[in-house]
Amino acid sequence: MGKHIYLNAFDMNCVVHQTPGLWTYPGDQAAEYKTLDYWVKLAKLLEKGKFDGLFLADVLGVYDVYRKSNEGALKQAAQLPVNEPTALISAMAYATKHLGFGVTVSTTYEKPYAFARKFSTLDHLTNGRIAWNIVTSYLESGSINLGLEEHFTHATRYDIADEFLEVCYKLWEGSWEEGAVVKDKEKGIFTLPDRVHPINHKGKWFSVPGVHLSEPSPQRTPVLFQAGASAPGRAFAAKHAECIFTSFPTKKVAADYVKKMRAQIAAEGRDPQSILIFNLFTPIVGRTEKEAEEKLAQFESYVNFEGAATLFSGWTGIDVSAYEPEQPIEFIATNSVRSALEKFTISDPDRKWTVEEVVKFVSIGGMGPVTVGSPEQVADFMEEWIDDTGMDGFNMAYVTTPGTFADFIDLVIPVLQERDLFKTDYSEGTYREKLFKKSHFLPDEHYGAQYRKTSQKESLT
Repeated sequence: MGKHIYLNAFDMNCVVHQTPGLWTYPGDQAAEYKTLDYWVKLAKLLEKGKFDGLFLADVLGVYDVYRKSNEGALKQAAQLPVNEPTALISAMAYATKHLGFGVTVSTTYEKPYAFARKFSTLDHLTNGRIAWNIVTSYLESGSINLGLEEHFTHATRYDIADEFLEVCYKLWEGSWEEGAVVKDKEKGIFTLPDRVHPINHKGKWFSVPGVHLSEPSPQRTPVLFQAGASAPGRAFAAKHAECIFTSFPTKKVAADYVKKMRAQIAAEGRDPQSILIFNLFTPIVGRTEKEAEEKLAQFESYVNFEGAATLFSGWTGIDVSAYEPEQPIEFIATNSVRSALEKFTISDPDRKWTVEEVVKFVSIGGMGPVTVGSPEQVADFMEEWIDDTGMDGFNMAYVTTPGTFADFIDLVIPVLQERDLFKTDYSEGTYREKLFKKSHFLPDEHYGAQYRKTSQKESLT
């Protein structure tokens, strides 16, 4: 096989994920998000298309920066209402065999002891097809409603996240040895107590003295995605991430990020090519270029500016209603997704984006690029992005659901397969094995592997 393009579908347990207004488009099913039928059908469709995974975004808060109100989010269903994502996984996993599931959960709002059990459970029930997208959360409304006295600073959130991961590694990798579970019916012993260890963690943010509540799952530690692109986010990714999710609008900015990120990964003593980097993108495909352009024109007639401005203001912490439409967007250090504003300002000094341009850009598919064309043109776009940026794959957003995914699977996947750029079938194994063609456990060079017990390390060699 030639260069392998990795591909996740990008969705969220809500009506409007990143393209406000399109839930009103004829045939769109986004408003069915609260039914298992919607999610099971989507999972089956994605497995038919040989997608590597379904990547679920999440926020625990409300987009209320725009005009200092939640009115825009409510009227336009801009990630509100939004339901909890992990509850979807069991049904989708039962209906599929190979599709992986990446779930966004915040280290700022969870407790690692309970969280580790939740993801061990998901890893068991999916037979090792679970991934965790690690985020630190950026919406102040979430902190307020969870009873925190303040919304932690950007740097503090990553400090908390680093210790959160340390606790999880101790629970997942070190608490239960391989062979601890013997299921000896004759002796009436399920687990050997001397092979289960308390982790005795006492740190700045967390105190967890006891043992992990779950027996080792197929992967132990889920596949680790990370989506931060700020300086603290990059340092965190270099240490912890196995896959990195980005959303750069142009190849120039994306290529610069990949080069610096891989150098930072190498500085951590890890193989810089062993980490997979995915960029957001949204395809609008027709059987011909003309048909695709006609689709785009139809979609644009349904786009809602207020909804797009609401999302962008929430992502950046900048109320764009305070700007004139033609006014250039400038970088301001905020406590939100700092990298979201960097992508349109200091990351590319050759391009000056106005407020109107930015809001229009993100109104379809969010902050990643949109490609419009025939199946061959979309495939060209994907191949060129991979070649020119050094990335490994894409998180594919949708304009309409399931229409965008169905069109892509029917029209573009065959072209990618003909070019030997995309798999024609799944390999066996866990999500980690499918992605990396190696062990189902964390690689030895990964930071988290140090928490394995000596006897466990020996059993894995």
